[in-house]
Amino acid sequence: MNRLNGKNEEDRRIYERSARLLLLLALRDIAPGAKARFDHSIGRGIYLNVSGVSLTASLVRRIEARMHELSRANLPIVQSRWTREQAVEYFRAQGQEDTVRLLTYRPFDYFDVYTCDGLSEYFYGGMVESTGEIESFALRFYYPGMVLLLPDEDLSGPPAPFVERPKLMRAYVEANACSKILQCENAADLNDIIAKGEARTFIRVSEAMQERAVAQIAERIVANGARVVFVAGPSSSGKTTFANRLSVQLRVSGKRPLAISLDNYYKNREDIPLGADGKPDLECLESIDVPLFNDQLVELLAGREVELPLYSFKTKRRLEQGVRLRVDGDQVLVVEGIHGLNSALSEEIPSELKYRVYVSALTQLNLDGHNRIRTTDVRLLRRMVRDARTRHTDVTATMAMWDSVRAGEEKYIFPYQEKADVMFNSSLLYEIAVLKKYAYPMLKSIPQDSPYYTRSRRLVKFLNYFKNCGDESEIPPTSILREFIGGCTFYDE
Repeated sequence: MNRLNGKNEEDRRIYERSARLLLLLALRDIAPGAKARFDHSIGRGIYLNVSGVSLTASLVRRIEARMHELSRANLPIVQSRWTREQAVEYFRAQGQEDTVRLLTYRPFDYFDVYTCDGLSEYFYGGMVESTGEIESFALRFYYPGMVLLLPDEDLSGPPAPFVERPKLMRAYVEANACSKILQCENAADLNDIIAKGEARTFIRVSEAMQERAVAQIAERIVANGARVVFVAGPSSSGKTTFANRLSVQLRVSGKRPLAISLDNYYKNREDIPLGADGKPDLECLESIDVPLFNDQLVELLAGREVELPLYSFKTKRRLEQGVRLRVDGDQVLVVEGIHGLNSALSEEIPSELKYRVYVSALTQLNLDGHNRIRTTDVRLLRRMVRDARTRHTDVTATMAMWDSVRAGEEKYIFPYQEKADVMFNSSLLYEIAVLKKYAYPMLKSIPQDSPYYTRSRRLVKFLNYFKNCGDESEIPPTSILREFIGGCTFYDE
């Protein structure tokens, strides 16, 4: 068992898992026969669908009240080890066939199951020891489902307020629709596809669907008459490859795109503001020479020649000589950078000339109905694999940076995502089965005395649910995934 002893990411995950069990207990008591599926994050909450009952605001309030009663009762949460046969028999009797199928693929004959008040559930990761440790939470009705709200950072603080994200919600709905079309909604579905030898066809169709989405965005940009396209997104979302693919599709639509990287507008290192840790904050908007960027965009759109800066990450300074550039009336500027959705970055440019794209890896798969796959985990796997390949960075070094990266995303990227004109989902349904081959040995190499062992153990356990994809030859050289595993046609490798 685990006791919460800090404000770190792993503690918050333990708290979330335990709150999910508390919700399932309350749902059993208030709406017997109802089935919950924890789908995805939205704002600071977790959205879930409930079948077998018609949800109303009143019913959600009753479920929340029962959760508080169960918390005050301080019921023990008991961990026990079940055999595969025990687990399959129990979860089949509960009607949880997705869990049954999931367990059949896990390469072990035993499972750690958590039981509270007669309800047993399977979660991949530790739990608190009693319901009394889960004190702060809230439920909100959000048609057609509901949202579980938990504390933001301080686990002893109040639950975070609910913030509606209609564009993000729509992107998740579209992602789920794609999963249904491809008949792949959970880990067992993907494993079945691989086991049947259908992975190659599945990869082709998945990539084709994503390419169609890129083409549709290009068509919207042309129809909109935009002259500047901003591409933004969190770390390892695949925004660089997306920007390159978008440029290809813009050419197909008769435009001549020109790429501009915000990285070249970094200030010299001594001029970059310091973060709370005393180190230069490369994530903040103030690290970018915003006035110069605006001035040059205005000049370019007016048809005048400018000298774009070039920045050296080796010397951490701007080079003395940049690149001279002029754009014609049929050309579109494609600007990639994390601040692309922040209006302060391009306030001198009329809004009708701008088009904003938010790129994120919105994972469509669940492990089963009660165990969701976090987008953050998939992005971390992507980054681990890429860093090891291109930067010769040890997996622990990537993990050491990850919390800082995530903090920057929360501050500088996620608050602006709803400003996007369109959201692009870079996640591929098959990618975890590919990333496993590269990430698994890295994670297994982390020793028990490492501060990152808990995280690595959780990710190893997560990857154990997936079969290796095997043949990667069908992954096209323009695939988002190639940015991370190698073989991408857009990069010199």
